[in-house]
Amino acid sequence: MLRLAFILHLFIGSTLAGSAVVAALVMGQDTLRPILIAAALGFAAAFPVTWMVTKKLYETR
Repeated sequence: MLRLAFILHLFIGSTLAGSAVVAALVMGQDTLRPILIAAALGFAAAFPVTWMVTKKLYETR
């Protein structure tokens, strides 16, 4: 289960971090600090999402 979660987190984390960075840029936050904060928040938000997706995938097995 941990291996699947790690692989999923690579994709989910980068997707959420990228989406958060795009949202920050659309809001006019174009300096380094807001972009890094948005990327970190997106990456951190991916942990519970990854856990839920991994759990659902193992329940269907």
